[in-house]
Amino acid sequence: MAAMPRNRWVIVLSLVFAGVLAVLPLPGWLELWRPDWVALVLVYWVIALPQRVGLLIAWLVGFLVDVLKGTLLGLNAGVLTLIAYAALSLYQRMRMFTSLQQSGVLLLFIGTGQLLVFWVLTATGHNTPNNLAFLFPALSSALLWPLVFFCLRYCRRSFHVT
Repeated sequence: MAAMPRNRWVIVLSLVFAGVLAVLPLPGWLELWRPDWVALVLVYWVIALPQRVGLLIAWLVGFLVDVLKGTLLGLNAGVLTLIAYAALSLYQRMRMFTSLQQSGVLLLFIGTGQLLVFWVLTATGHNTPNNLAFLFPALSSALLWPLVFFCLRYCRRSFHVT
């Protein structure tokens, strides 16, 4: 008989917390640098527990982010699903990478996601920055990755999430 998954509530709670951080009001100058908290937490769980957190979870979480942020329905769902797919494809390698290497990979993942969001918003006539400022969240996310990784790993080990 297969072992029952334990403490799934830790995964759900961390994703909810990331969603709250994603919509928390920030000053205008800091808004441009808001990390993609949901993507960071999602990538962690995909790398740590690929058998539990996958593409369906990524799509559902992305859809909820669309509702929370009031963006086009499916935009974040598609982007987070693509990021989760990339992380799922590379999870064994990413486990072997140092924290700095993982940050570089996340810079590429989240930067590509931000570029896709930028293209869709521009194509649909939404107001977008005239420069590369849409990539600032990818940079701040990559810089915060080691902290997010160690915090979530501590929670996963403390609560024996399987």
